[in-house]
Amino acid sequence: MSARAASALQDQARLEPLPFAALAGWDTDDHGAAYRTFLRSCRALDAGADALRPAQAPQNDLLFVCRAALRNPVPSQAEARRFFETHFEPVAVTPRSGGGFLTGYYEPEFEGSRTPDATYRVPLLDRPADLVTIPQGETLPGLEKDLQAARRTKHGYEPYPDRAAIEAGALGAHARPIVYLREPGEAFIIHVQGSARIRLPDGSVMRVAYAGRNGRPYTSIGRLLVQRGEMDLETMTLNRLMGWLKDHPEPAGALMRQNQSYIFFREARELAPEDGPIGGAGTPLVPGRSLAVDRSLWAYGLPVWLDGELPLALDRTEPLRRLMIAQDTGSAIVGPARGDFFFGSGAEAGRRAGLLRHPVRFVVLQPKPRS
Repeated sequence: MSARAASALQDQARLEPLPFAALAGWDTDDHGAAYRTFLRSCRALDAGADALRPAQAPQNDLLFVCRAALRNPVPSQAEARRFFETHFEPVAVTPRSGGGFLTGYYEPEFEGSRTPDATYRVPLLDRPADLVTIPQGETLPGLEKDLQAARRTKHGYEPYPDRAAIEAGALGAHARPIVYLREPGEAFIIHVQGSARIRLPDGSVMRVAYAGRNGRPYTSIGRLLVQRGEMDLETMTLNRLMGWLKDHPEPAGALMRQNQSYIFFREARELAPEDGPIGGAGTPLVPGRSLAVDRSLWAYGLPVWLDGELPLALDRTEPLRRLMIAQDTGSAIVGPARGDFFFGSGAEAGRRAGLLRHPVRFVVLQPKPRS
């Protein structure tokens, strides 16, 4: 972790070292599943692979632990547990502004077509050639420091158009549609989730993955609906939100344009059907084990222990005591104990993800310093 990130973390949270014995449920978790997910990150880190959305650079201590894990790719459950206990120490992260908070996300599946027609008319756009992604913590001359992307012009850099301008055609031929969907709300959900499976008319499935964003700030339209009294927070679900967007096309269009952030995609031909979508770290995600974190504070590959609840329905939950691996990020995932739990692909995963807005105890497993 850079000195700047370490200072920001200290300013935002209280860090408390803990013994593993203080983690309720630690002894009954599936450490083998966590280890296999950890290995995905370790292979990428050991190879020096580029992240899709760069996070804090991994420190040498984490790389050392990864190389130790790679020497034993198929451990027993007992060996996997012993590995984490040997090489890491738990550190409880308590935000000074309150407790940890956990939401859920998933890989949606919708119907679509590679060519537009009367049914399929809403495009997902590929990455424009003039889009420049600004590295985390940096800026470009003449731009506001909170912008995370810019447009390259012959006169220099300028802010990239926002969602409303892009939907009005501001990019022209700079952005090519890669697939077309039925509803604007379906495209919007894919923008929020960052990936999707698109079922084409011939029965084949096209995978789309995040390829960049316009760098504008993200605004939750669900929060706006709550503020306007259209829904209440306690009973809002992803299905209800999508239903509202479909049933109210004109106000829904205006509402979605309140979110200035716009996502570009590519076709992910390299993914096998059984693979999860590509996360910010550049590796396929694992349902129930991959976690999105604030990339300005944490490195990909760090194990994170979560202690809280997972919703089964609006009025029913199950305990969550599980070791996750930081493998993704998101525009709304901001803060030292802010996480986004990856549920998997399809409608049921989406239903579960849409219910999760719960407090959580957030414990990062920091690599032990090499002696």
